[in-house]
Amino acid sequence: MKKENIGIIYGGKSAEHSVSLLTAKSIINAIDKEKYNIFPIFISLDGAWAKGKKITKQIENQKELIFSNFDNDISGLLFENGHKFDLVFPVLHGPNGEDGTIQGLLEIMDIAYVGNNVLSSATGMDKVIMKQLFEAYNLQQLPYVHFIEYTWKNDKEQIVKNINSNLKYPVFVKPANLGSSVGISRCSNEQQLIAGIEEALKFDKKIVVEQGAVDAKEIEVAVMGYNEIKTTDPGEIVNISTTEFYDYETKYTDGQSRMDIPAPINTALYPKFREMAATAFRAISGSGLVRADFFLTKDNEIFINEVNTMPGFTPFSMFPSLWANMGVSYPEIIEELFTLAKERYSDRQNLLTEE
Repeated sequence: MKKENIGIIYGGKSAEHSVSLLTAKSIINAIDKEKYNIFPIFISLDGAWAKGKKITKQIENQKELIFSNFDNDISGLLFENGHKFDLVFPVLHGPNGEDGTIQGLLEIMDIAYVGNNVLSSATGMDKVIMKQLFEAYNLQQLPYVHFIEYTWKNDKEQIVKNINSNLKYPVFVKPANLGSSVGISRCSNEQQLIAGIEEALKFDKKIVVEQGAVDAKEIEVAVMGYNEIKTTDPGEIVNISTTEFYDYETKYTDGQSRMDIPAPINTALYPKFREMAATAFRAISGSGLVRADFFLTKDNEIFINEVNTMPGFTPFSMFPSLWANMGVSYPEIIEELFTLAKERYSDRQNLLTEE
């Protein structure tokens, strides 16, 4: 049987560059190398692309995936021996990767790829658009306010007044188009709010301020699908560090968080979480995978927070752990994502392009 050529694209011009390297290492090591030829494609923080040699052994350190033989012919890197890759897995987090841009390139190149398409990636990355879609699907959310940098610079007092009038502290200030808790601040008063907004504006020009869920549990559900949608039982993220919320360091570096899988909550709530996760997937026209994040209050009220269209696959990641609890192994997740990518590509190829 002829091996398929798989391209793994990672790194990227994003604050989540290092997270992408960790994810790529984990995925590359899990792919069956007897079945696939694996080619790494590295994108530097400056946006330069470089292709590595076919990977035939385990990657011990993510630094092995950093190359410097940059090539301006980006499209050419998606070929091997004169043929386009059979499949590409864009393991990119944040802007220029998880936001639909790389997906658009692969669509133009007519290459099958893993994960959400252009529309679902873009809407899943922009927290404001995402929330507006959730509203359209009647998914319960906490109150929020959003604005752009231009408005902040020209009418700061009115924005602060609006937030103070419509939200209760603590609030969370977030860049609208970033993930992995980068640039997020938990603010308990107006002074912290202003400082948090200034910090978030370093990462994006659009800001969303969300009312915090006091004493709420952070619950997550993994979703895979295309025409049919599969969900997992929920898991809970428990922050055991000294930080006030599940921030970047807690997620990826200090190990000061715990994943309780399945979530130690009333199991009668499991179906509701899974239903809401599937609805959120449909709301963004999802395909491939998402991780849906929720808040569960002491009164058993469920609020959707957001979906992540390219959740991490690091050793600390919730997404593969949730599927493991359902009896789906890490390599099996990857195989399923490959199958879903090919299914979507096949459907697209069957569409008419002329009358």
